[in-house]
Amino acid sequence: MNKAIITVVGKDTVGIIAKICTYLAGNRVNILDISQTIVQDYFNMMMIVDIDDATKPFGDLADELEQIGDEIGVKVKCQREDIFTKMHRI
Repeated sequence: MNKAIITVVGKDTVGIIAKICTYLAGNRVNILDISQTIVQDYFNMMMIVDIDDATKPFGDLADELEQIGDEIGVKVKCQREDIFTKMHRI
C-alpha cells in the first residue's frame, strides 16, 4: 500500500473537510484514518490516505491540495508516509 499523510491547519470555517474529502474522492484517494480537532477557532486535521489507485501523480495531488487550501484559507501539506515518518522520528 502506498500511503500519504495530509495535514490541514488554519482558522476554522465551514466546508474544510468537505472540500478536501471531495477532492480526494474525485481522484480515487482512499481515506484510511482521519483525526480532526478545533482548538478555540483553529482547525487541525491529519489524514492517512492510500494513493495506490490515485488518478494523478503524487506531486499533482500535493500541489492541487495546497491550492485548495489557499482558496479556503488553510495550509494543506501532503507528504509520502515514508518521508513523514523519517522527518518526525524522535
